Amino acid sequence: MKGTNSAQRKVSYAFVLLAAALLLALPRQAGAQDPPGRVARLNFVQGSVSMQPAGTQDWLEANPNRPLTTGDNLWSGDDGRGELHVGSTSMRLSNDTGISFLNLTDQAVQIQLAQGTMNIHLRQLGDSDAYEVDTPNLAFSLLRAGEYRINVDPNGNTTAITVMSGSGEVTGGGSAYQLDPGQQGIFSGTSPLSFDNEYAPAPDDFDNWCLARDSREDQSPSARYLSREVIGYDDLDAYGVWRTDPVYGPVWAPSRVAFGWAPYHQGHWAYIAPWGWTWVDDMPWGFAPFHYGRWAYAGGGWVWVPGSVAVAVGQPYVRPIYAPALVAFVGGGGFSVSIGLGGGIAGVAWFPLGPRDVWVPAYHCSPAYVQNLNISNSTVINRTQITNVYNVTNVTNITYMNQNAPGAVMAVPKEAFTSGRSVAAAAVKVAPQQIQHPQVVERAAAAPPKNLAPAAAVSASTRPPAALANRAIVTKMKPSPQVVPIGQKTMIARSNLVKTAPPAPPARKLPPPNPANRPAAAAPGRPAAPVVRPATPPANRPFTPPPSKAVTPPANKPFTPPPSKAATPPPNRPFTPPPSKEATPQTNRPFTPPPSKAATPPANKPFTPPPSKEATPQTNRPFTPPPSKAATPPPSKKTEAPPPGKPAKEQKKTKEPEHP
Repeated sequence: MKGTNSAQRKVSYAFVLLAAALLLALPRQAGAQDPPGRVARLNFVQGSVSMQPAGTQDWLEANPNRPLTTGDNLWSGDDGRGELHVGSTSMRLSNDTGISFLNLTDQAVQIQLAQGTMNIHLRQLGDSDAYEVDTPNLAFSLLRAGEYRINVDPNGNTTAITVMSGSGEVTGGGSAYQLDPGQQGIFSGTSPLSFDNEYAPAPDDFDNWCLARDSREDQSPSARYLSREVIGYDDLDAYGVWRTDPVYGPVWAPSRVAFGWAPYHQGHWAYIAPWGWTWVDDMPWGFAPFHYGRWAYAGGGWVWVPGSVAVAVGQPYVRPIYAPALVAFVGGGGFSVSIGLGGGIAGVAWFPLGPRDVWVPAYHCSPAYVQNLNISNSTVINRTQITNVYNVTNVTNITYMNQNAPGAVMAVPKEAFTSGRSVAAAAVKVAPQQIQHPQVVERAAAAPPKNLAPAAAVSASTRPPAALANRAIVTKMKPSPQVVPIGQKTMIARSNLVKTAPPAPPARKLPPPNPANRPAAAAPGRPAAPVVRPATPPANRPFTPPPSKAVTPPANKPFTPPPSKAATPPPNRPFTPPPSKEATPQTNRPFTPPPSKAATPPANKPFTPPPSKEATPQTNRPFTPPPSKAATPPPSKKTEAPPPGKPAKEQKKTKEPEHP
């Protein structure tokens, strides 16, 4: 019996080794087209925001953890706002805004803005990076790191571009124009492209919201441990803690998970080209730890080890490489082989890779891609290890770090996997003997599902308007020909709505704006602090005295002064001076009667003092209330002269005395 158990332990997880052999036996193309090493993520949704995955006509409610790539479309409803990230670059959408990813590669980010307003905060621009926003009448190239706002009117006739910081170039109609900080270029038409140069307007509510989101990122504690190029780094702040592990260095441990929780157990699988099967987690922080780094079971629980994407002072800049899911599949790479779950049910199982495990993708890619991906996501894997695994012929020597970790393995029926059902709801308990001796039921790799929308997806409540079906696009870079722009049904390769901007002479600067149009609070840079201000703040509105009849005592009624507490009347009430008896100062305290400013209502609502000389009692004289006509305010548009002997400027600085 002991011999049998020993034999079983030796073949424990032999299914993984067999899977690796079958996976690595797939033909590898020399110089194969590698997939992009980066994606976009819609990490924040407010109100109604919907998405249309590439290759489908379905509009679905946006999922913040689903990766976005070339061909994906987004639309925000009339109450919607959204925030995206491509590495450290943030892109924020206002309401009624539609965009398409025309290109998202390692070198280029090309976005169509069909309608609405978007803000782009470009934190870093590499020498080989290109960012371009294409609208119905121009192509805008971002030339420097900075902050930009682009707006396309609902008719698609006008594009307004504001450069808060940075520099950009507009191309369209055979011309090119340079935009510098503090400028707003308003461009209309197509050929010719007419323009109007204005000062950057004062920030509005959308700008302030963008600044508040930037401030959140700037203050993220996780930025001390991770590169800002790791998408989702700031989500880790509120859901876990960083600590130093003696083996792995800085690690992050989730703090709001149930007992027995394990990685890759709450979420679903989606087929996203060109990577194939991709993990979409349910946790609000569930992006960075499932597409970068590795998981390890240490100290009685799971911790995320970020790898070389961690911040290292003095080290060269390293852009992390995105992976669809860093797991070891039972059956290898998704469905090269499947296991039998009993009862005639075919299924698949997986577990998270550890920091020393080499990940080999199921999709075709070059050896250099595999090396770079593993090195950027681990600090303990070297090139020799990667080469040995990549070219492995004897898989019996491979051991995975987490194959025996508590609760690491998850198994679901094949139908639940391919349809995108929640794996937590569809999980199947697998007996230990099944894991040790899997029954192979399928050898061929599974084809992509016919319906790319996962079963857990919800149909969108908001969709782009029909007018976008005929919306033109002007480009400078060549977009991906397979993309179907937002609101349209024809690929760019067969569309006559996509126009490449004709060659233009060197960009020229726009003429200076009219100084008379400079906004009162205009500034070439961003405001110092994200203080949300309404368009017309009530606190800054001038005080307009009510009509005289409102402060004139009613006829036939004697004037009775109220107690001293009413010495400072509330707004919209007539000023009623206190009786002289109450105005007597406290003992041992000289009496200083209130100046005329005592009639001023609360701060931010200046009160125009009455013109009467008697309204300001003199020192050492008993206070005599002014006649009722003095309480009548002057006409609202006139400025009354200050009391004799005291300039108006000095009066405003007089402080109201304290009363007992």
